[in-house]
Amino acid sequence: MKIISWNVNGIRAVQEKGFRDSLQHFDADCILLQETKAQDDQVHKALEGIDHYHVYCNSAERKGYSGVALLTRNPPLRVVHDMGIAEHDQEGRVLVAEFESFYLLNVYVPNSGDGLARLDYRQTWDAALLAYLQQLQNQKPVIACGDFNVAHQAIDIARPKANYNKSAGYTQTEIDGFSRFTEAGFIDSFRHFHPETVAYSWWSYRAGARAKNIGWRIDYVLTSQALLPRIQDSFILPEIMGSDHCPVGIQISE
Repeated sequence: MKIISWNVNGIRAVQEKGFRDSLQHFDADCILLQETKAQDDQVHKALEGIDHYHVYCNSAERKGYSGVALLTRNPPLRVVHDMGIAEHDQEGRVLVAEFESFYLLNVYVPNSGDGLARLDYRQTWDAALLAYLQQLQNQKPVIACGDFNVAHQAIDIARPKANYNKSAGYTQTEIDGFSRFTEAGFIDSFRHFHPETVAYSWWSYRAGARAKNIGWRIDYVLTSQALLPRIQDSFILPEIMGSDHCPVGIQISE
């Protein structure tokens, strides 16, 4: 079973950048998309004609903002929107599909923003997400995929010193928030399989950052410890274009 996660930075924008060819290339069982920047009907329209997938989405109340979507070949047992916390459930950031042996969670974690204006909110969000992941894990193992908007370690960012405690996504507050996921037993699957590999999943559109590989690894697949024996590989696909992010994913035995 192949699971792919990709922040598309606008599902309608990516349509014109080889998106359908990329989906065919993935040949994935589940595809999780973040930052769709569209309402539910617009997401379904954008994915119209993509055969063999069931489509589910969770869109923000604010139009053209945030949003997540899930394409899955096999229908889940159920799909849950949001975390059930009013403060956090207006921006279409969480979508959970329950399968027989695990929960698959799609998440687009809030960016701390220019001048770190949302850093306090981000701290609250990270704590709420961890509590929600633990709540799910009490029932069955969890695979959590998405844009977590943080480079966890110096190896995950091309210019750590220049960005530390200055740029959204690489403050100690955000790093600590992500560390709490791993300390709670959620495995950063890519780092587990590739402990020394320098690889990024996001590059700024400015100054030719992608061509120079001046990037950040902020997209992750986290898994419950119980699923680790079933995971065959965790990967990043920097050759896939169309967004400022590239897809990440895992291969897991069913």
